Order: sequence, then structure tokens, then C-alpha cells
Amino acid sequence: MAISIHSDFDGGNIDVVQDYGIGRFDLSIRADHQSHYYQWFYFRVDGAAGTDLELRLTNAGGSAYTGGWTGYRARVSPDKADWTLAETDYADGVLTIRHKAVSDSLWVAYFAPYDSDRHRALVERVKTLPGVGHRVLGQTLDGRDLDLFTLGEGPRAVWLYARQHPGETMAEWWMEGAIPWLCGDAPEAVALRAAATFQVVLNVNPDGSARGHLRTNAAGTDLNRQWAEPSADKSPEVLAIRNAMDATGVDFAIDVHGDEAIPHVFMAGFEGVPSWTPERDALYRRYLNALLARTPDFQTTFGYDVDARGQANLAISTNAVAERYGAIAMTLEMPFKDHDDAPDATEAWSPSRSQALGIACLKALYDVITDIPVRPR
Repeated sequence: MAISIHSDFDGGNIDVVQDYGIGRFDLSIRADHQSHYYQWFYFRVDGAAGTDLELRLTNAGGSAYTGGWTGYRARVSPDKADWTLAETDYADGVLTIRHKAVSDSLWVAYFAPYDSDRHRALVERVKTLPGVGHRVLGQTLDGRDLDLFTLGEGPRAVWLYARQHPGETMAEWWMEGAIPWLCGDAPEAVALRAAATFQVVLNVNPDGSARGHLRTNAAGTDLNRQWAEPSADKSPEVLAIRNAMDATGVDFAIDVHGDEAIPHVFMAGFEGVPSWTPERDALYRRYLNALLARTPDFQTTFGYDVDARGQANLAISTNAVAERYGAIAMTLEMPFKDHDDAPDATEAWSPSRSQALGIACLKALYDVITDIPVRPR
């Protein structure tokens, strides 16, 4: 059987440029619809059993974050369940993936995918968890539901939301670990629900996720640059979430992401917002220290440059939420590469580590939750 490559499925992204035979292909990553962004890839190689594959992504040098390719290794799976690392190198603008397929089909991806079927299954699972309320905030541009879950009965308003950038699938894996734990009977989870009411959006950008986008929604809009002036025609997802936040207020928020270039888990805070105060900054630092104590997968040495006071971009979610609501707000970043502080030569950063980090983040919140003040509503 001839070897072939396909990406005509949910979240798929690749074009075949040239088939040289015997498992050697030149490929091209498609840009997000109506956008210049691209980096996410996800495809299936059929008829490959026993073949030494050489897959060259020839346009990698024009991708959104070329620094993300150095030291990166692609993920491969025979069954879409277990994802391991393939031999990968980057030179002269080309990302080359080499792997010997052991089964007829081989799935290849930038990171372990989280497709629409798994998302809907998670939505239905969370709906059935004890104490969980559910409502649909509205529809996306492609007509998908934007689901909001509410749990807990405490006075503090905590918002957790993920995957504004759809190619950052580790963010929804984080949710798959965090939310079932939060609904469970661990003493910390029970205490958190008593101290706060949680609002949770598992996937802010289901359209981009299904389309195989890296960063944007169906309109080619980067949702994490829309929080100053969201609109119904370009960013209805952000508009719906911000309207819901206006109704509840926000005392604490985590916006969950992945970073292409930095091989570490880290936080980006709200230091540059005009309303910054030493007291709020101290609470943010207290949370970071609690997370450091909860997991070796978190660190504070490496991350983004900190904005100067008053210079934050208020179109970015964390800054907008901190400024609009006086919240302790932060962006969690996980790596597409391995996590250099605790490397794993077989899986690198992975779905299971993302899930475990979700639980650790909530345990750290338990450590500080009573210190977080309830803002006037």
C-alpha cells in the first residue's frame, strides 16, 4: 500500500507539497484562516508500518515563533492515546521529523491534540460532577457552544479559563486534571469550594481548535488581544466571558496557555497595570511561592519580561482582568518543548504533566485562598 498523509479531521493541519516515495515528504503548515499565524500541525501517515519516515515541514522558518523549533521534538502516536517523542531537528528554516512507524497509521502533532470530541466529552463529564452548574454563554462564529461551569459556594469569585489560543492544547489537558479534582472530596477541594465560587471555561476558542489553528478564532482574531474592546463580529467569545465576569466580579483568575519557545513552566502577572498596588503584588507573589512548594514543575527564574508600571497592554486578558476588577490575575504558561527543570526523554512536557499541574495550581490556591480579599460587587 502506498504511504499517504491526511489532515482532513478535527484539529488537523498540514498540506503535502511533495511525495518523494519511500516515506519521504515535503509538507507545509497551513496558516490560521484570515491570519498570518501558523505553527500548529497535526496529521496522520497511513501505510507506514516498518517505514523510516522523513517528514520535512518546509515553511517552518516563516512560522509565528521560530524560536520554538530549537530544541523541540514532535509528538507521535500509533493510536492517538500514547504520545512520545520523534527525532526532530531544525535547520535552514525546515523542521525535519524522522521516525520509524511500527503500525500502519502514525499520528504526528505539535503537541498531544485535544480534539472537539474529547472537549465535548469533558463538557458532558463536568456537567455530571456534584455541585456543578452549567450554562451556555453564547455561540461562537462557527455556531459552537461556549460553555461556562459554576461550582462552589464561597464569597470569592475565581475564574479559570483556557485555550484562548487553540493550538495550546496543554491548556485543556490542564483543565481535565484540575476540574474533576476540584469537584472531588479531597480536603483542599472541599475547603476551596467553601471559600470561593469558581467560574470555569474549559475552552475559550472551540472554533480555532476544530479548524487546526495555532492562535486565532474563526475570524482570524487573536482573542488574547481583544479584552479592551471585544466585539460580537470579531471576538464574541471574549465579549461573552467579559460580560459574565462583569456580573460576578473577579477576585482571582488564571488564564491557561502554552509557550512555544521557553522550556519551562512559568507565570506572567499584572505588574504593569495602572491599578497595581504593593498589597496585590504581595498576594500574587504569595501564590507563586505556594505553587513552588506544591510542585517541582513550576519555577520563577525564567519567563517573560515584566512590564514597567503603567505600561501593560490592557487588551491582554490577565492585564484587563486585573485592571477592570482589581483581581489577582495571571497567565500560566506550559512548554511545547521539554521542561528543562525536570526533563523527560520519552514524552517531554505531556498531557499527564499538564493534568497534574492543574491539580497543583488548585492546591496552591488552597494555601492562600483565605488571604485573598473579596472585592466589593
